[in-house]
Amino acid sequence: MSKPKIAFICVHNSCRSQIAEALGKHLAADVFDSYSAGTEQKDRMNQDAVRLMKKLYGIDMEAEGQHSKLLETLPPVHGIVTMGCNVQCPFLPCEWREDWGLDDPTGQPDEVFLETIRRIEEKILQLRDRVLLEKI
Repeated sequence: MSKPKIAFICVHNSCRSQIAEALGKHLAADVFDSYSAGTEQKDRMNQDAVRLMKKLYGIDMEAEGQHSKLLETLPPVHGIVTMGCNVQCPFLPCEWREDWGLDDPTGQPDEVFLETIRRIEEKILQLRDRVLLEKI
């Protein structure tokens, strides 16, 4: 059986969803494939997110080829996780979806980014366990 594909979605695909994609690849690549996209596109990823992911995990999201992408670039996915963007996401076919309700840390101090990253890591590990147990 192939691994499920999970897409992490937020408006600009420049911060939270990029962090989730990177942590999904880092912490759960053996269980699911991680993708991210947004309803709009930014010229570049949030540089605070890029800097802190390098510092915390040694992950250089830009060097790994991550960049802001639109929804239509996604392959067919098994599940969708929205970050908590307070917007109605367009319909994308999938077997399940959930919202993580995370506030956007853009423009906030590092402490806010670090808390957001910690919460995403926690949720990625929980998602990994749920996929392993075939509860989703």
